[in-house]
Amino acid sequence: MNGTAMKENEMSTRRMRPFGAGGPLTYFIALVVVALTVGPVLYGAMGGFRSNEQLARDPAGLPEPWLLTNYEGVFGNPDFWRYALNSTAIAVITTVVAVACGVMAAYPLARYHFKLREPLFMVFVLGLLFPAAVAIIPLFILVTRDLQIGNTWWGVALPQAAFWLPITVVILRPFLMAIPRELEEAALMDGASRVGIFWWLMLPLSMPGLVTVAVLAFVGSWNAYLLPLLLLQEDMRTLPLGVADYSTEHSADTAGVLAFTTIAMIPALVLFLAMQQRIVGGLRGAVKG
Repeated sequence: MNGTAMKENEMSTRRMRPFGAGGPLTYFIALVVVALTVGPVLYGAMGGFRSNEQLARDPAGLPEPWLLTNYEGVFGNPDFWRYALNSTAIAVITTVVAVACGVMAAYPLARYHFKLREPLFMVFVLGLLFPAAVAIIPLFILVTRDLQIGNTWWGVALPQAAFWLPITVVILRPFLMAIPRELEEAALMDGASRVGIFWWLMLPLSMPGLVTVAVLAFVGSWNAYLLPLLLLQEDMRTLPLGVADYSTEHSADTAGVLAFTTIAMIPALVLFLAMQQRIVGGLRGAVKG
């Protein structure tokens, strides 16, 4: 009787929820969020295939006919490729420095026991609350006057990596703590050094966390605006700055601006979508740890 009653309850629950685990309200809210998120992206991408006359006549319409001239003009613009090169170089340097320094800082905080371990980790946690805008003027003075690396890739990448270091340590530490100590002890008994254990054991086993922080750092650097705005000039400017310059210079060419903006966000969008499952798995592992 109990089993029959449970089956009847399950069937009645399914009838009450025809949309699966979530009700109609849940799906409605999800659709609204998706529309608000994806809508502007699709509008910009579609607007790049239209002419300015089409946009003025029917701003919400579809391209008729479809035009490639706006995108061809962006790809044929040498300034676009210069901006893209600068963004790529700065994002790669930021990612490599943030991940390398972050994993080396997280490793002792996860695997070694010393007196000030937890207070030191709290320093990194508090770093998550420190906004970049607060330190922007001291950073400008330090980078341009003291270090003499203003208007260079390194002048932007190093401060960005420093701001990404706290979240890198916070995400990677649980991964390193979750690795069984028996594996480390077995490696020591086999004659492995501490450096060898870190390189050949800890890094491969914490790869989901490394991928997560690498993608987040790359996308964050690619979309950064404030630091490049203050530290970069002329030929060293990045794509977000290039979008602003292009929008100002071609303010009457709305379709061209939409095409430029769409192409500028494609690399970060594709990388994030391609690594979406790894990012979710990495963040889930960090929360579990």
